[in-house]
Amino acid sequence: MERISLYARTESKKGGKIKVRFRLNDGRNVQLFHKSSITATEDELKKFKPDGTLKQRAGLYNRPLFEAITNEIALVRAAYKEMLEKQASISSETLEEYIARISNPDESFLAPIDKTFIKRFIEYVDRGYNDGIFGLSRYKHDRGTIRKLERFLAINRKSNMTYEEWDEKLIMQFREFVRDEYLMIDKHPSIYRGLNKRDIPKDRRSPNSVANEMQVLEAFFNELEDTEEILRSPFRKISKERRRNLTRKKYDDPVFLRKAEFLAIQNHKASKTLLETQEAFILHCAIGCRIGDFQKMTMDNISVSEDGIPYIHYLPEKTRDSQNDNKEVQTPLVRFAYDIIMRTKLEMPILKYPSGKSGYNKKIKKLLEEAGIDRKVPVFDAEQGTNNYIPLYEAASSKLARKTHVDMTHKIQIDKYAAGLHKKGSDAVNRYTKLELMDDFALLNAAFDQEDYRVDDKLNII
Repeated sequence: MERISLYARTESKKGGKIKVRFRLNDGRNVQLFHKSSITATEDELKKFKPDGTLKQRAGLYNRPLFEAITNEIALVRAAYKEMLEKQASISSETLEEYIARISNPDESFLAPIDKTFIKRFIEYVDRGYNDGIFGLSRYKHDRGTIRKLERFLAINRKSNMTYEEWDEKLIMQFREFVRDEYLMIDKHPSIYRGLNKRDIPKDRRSPNSVANEMQVLEAFFNELEDTEEILRSPFRKISKERRRNLTRKKYDDPVFLRKAEFLAIQNHKASKTLLETQEAFILHCAIGCRIGDFQKMTMDNISVSEDGIPYIHYLPEKTRDSQNDNKEVQTPLVRFAYDIIMRTKLEMPILKYPSGKSGYNKKIKKLLEEAGIDRKVPVFDAEQGTNNYIPLYEAASSKLARKTHVDMTHKIQIDKYAAGLHKKGSDAVNRYTKLELMDDFALLNAAFDQEDYRVDDKLNII
């Protein structure tokens, strides 16, 4: 026998009214929720028992509220009975549809709105990007998450399930699927046939990759909870410690080139097949941008300050759509970077294909190996749970250029808190000072051992 009770999910603000909700339980496996249009204050609801009847010695009470709650419980019970008779799917969404049908018997109902999990997830991702909440990088990643979810649901024959049907067990199953999806390829060849090679996992995904997908899924359910499309995210049914572990990321020690190693690469007489890679990589280190931004740069990104300092400017693709303003990143060009840009005009074919057997990343490894950059660095082995120490050139990629730029420029700056006037992390320190382009230029010249120089507005050295 079903049991219907009042369900208080939220508290009213400063004595205001909240919408009265109901919960229907039928044994251990059925728990449905209904949000009514009835409103009441917390004080008014305190006079009712969970089953909707009045408490003893309730004294004065809101009689219209009592009648409305009694009628609503009867309505929920009637809707649930009809659901059972017609063998409808047991979900809160279906309950709401049947309540609406009983409440409005004369209306002609259209087919229920399609609230399948996948379609709502796609809507969430597209809207987040179009509204500027997500940047392009986040959008691309989330579209990849959608493809994983589609495969997961197809394999489990749940492609048409609604988002209300997700529970904590399914979350854990999806986590296992993401981690070991490579085991599914031979078992379900039809699902993987025709996919791009980059979408087909060859081995177990890293813990950080799995945590990324869990973060995306949790953010989606948080959105549904905030918009009251669901009463409670299924993630909330997982213990805090376990939930924290689902989305926790662990990072290796930062790997970057030391100054002597960078200078060794810069001065290395590279073989002919690696000359373009050498120029691109040392320029990349001098600019410090992400590879996606580096690929798109042209001479239109080069300008000259009033002081005759050439600099490169761009809106970072990853954060462009989500940042609060349209302020560009401006990076002064040290002399060797200027020389490479003037010689190449930023036309570097090697940057067209970062990945692949002969792409930019692979050739960076070869360049560093050829230059003898073989310092051992730790890389975490998820399978063994230990750090493996490998030559730096094996761990190298385009990200190494960005990390090297950040490390080299950081090490030559004065500690802003060294004077002791403010505590570490104080906003006042950043508010009272600002590094201008000329200051950045001086710091970069010091970091890369470069001489000061100036150009005219046509980029000719003065």
